[in-house]
Amino acid sequence: MRKRVGLALLLLVVAAGVFNYLRPVPSAAATSLVPASTVIKGTPPTLPWPSHGSAAVGVQGLGFIASSGNEQAIPAASVTKVMTALVVLKDKPLQKDQGGPTITMTDEDVRAYQVDLQGQQSVVKVEAGEVLTELQVLEGMLIPSANNLAETIARWDAGSATTFVGKMNDRAATLHMTHTRFADTSGASPGSVSTPTDLLALGMAAMQDPVLAQVVAMEQVNLPVAGVVYNVNSALAHGGIFGIKTGSGLDSGANFLFAANAKVDSNTIVVYGCVMGQPTLDSAFTAAENLITAVSAGLHVQRVLEKHETVAIYNTAWGEQSDVVTLFDVDLVEWPGMVLRQRLDARPLSVDRPLPPLTKAGSLHVTLGDYDLDVALATFDQLYPPGRFWRLTRIAI
Repeated sequence: MRKRVGLALLLLVVAAGVFNYLRPVPSAAATSLVPASTVIKGTPPTLPWPSHGSAAVGVQGLGFIASSGNEQAIPAASVTKVMTALVVLKDKPLQKDQGGPTITMTDEDVRAYQVDLQGQQSVVKVEAGEVLTELQVLEGMLIPSANNLAETIARWDAGSATTFVGKMNDRAATLHMTHTRFADTSGASPGSVSTPTDLLALGMAAMQDPVLAQVVAMEQVNLPVAGVVYNVNSALAHGGIFGIKTGSGLDSGANFLFAANAKVDSNTIVVYGCVMGQPTLDSAFTAAENLITAVSAGLHVQRVLEKHETVAIYNTAWGEQSDVVTLFDVDLVEWPGMVLRQRLDARPLSVDRPLPPLTKAGSLHVTLGDYDLDVALATFDQLYPPGRFWRLTRIAI
């Protein structure tokens, strides 16, 4: 009897050992070693906001930085044409140095030119039968700021100006321009209103289109009938400014949506901004240059992560360990007081066989302002599966 009991117990022990040995090996989980959030060191500089009107500034990569805090929606004037161009180029995109499809001027286009001319608006002369490329119409609209060509390209794109304005407002909504409403394609209507912060978002989106960015940086262009026309943005090349658009002529004052190259820690960074409601265009240009200088002084380019920097660690239940490291350097533009956030998205690793160094391990999600990137991660050390003794003797693992 005792032999039978002993044999039964032995069989149970053997069966338990076999079951234990054959159970799946638990995956290794990573533990983060980086803080979830870090405040960028330093004190933001006092910015020289214009004494009249309102303003906002932003930076390539970071996005919005600051505003004067007294924004009210006022007529955008000809800055409206930036949205007109952005909508057209989304509907009918162009490649750099390509003219694109042609647009033949009609009697309707000539009448629009004559009406705008009589209304003392900014125009470019056109004649019935004149053939312009899409690029030439955009150049005439953005460089000398021709209201009539804004109407022409809107009708060509959408069939009617009314339909096109609907597209403009739809695009404004996607850009979260919550204080903006477009009533026309050129900005001649005082009903086309916005704020510096909203127009800043528009400018940063618009300058991502290489054709639009190229056009607004041109000092002049030669058109078939009008001949040589000049950019109304006389601030080009001053203080690093290479765009974007002026707006004036309405009772609310002069506006200037701008982009400028600035040297920051031996790097070229684009500073964006918008000033609205200025007494004159010259004062708008001066306000822009002052803001560019001040913002540039407060920026720094910092390496926030080094290649092969340890950001987490894998620990196995049987005592194996490996650092989790980044696979490339990460340099970001920083503004004092902003918050850098990091989130570990490392996957559990199945170690049922030896895993070599630099096994893919997921990513570290990094955000700072508009920066939103995933930094690839990998193991640094080789990880080995558990030995036989551990697999046989583990308890509830």
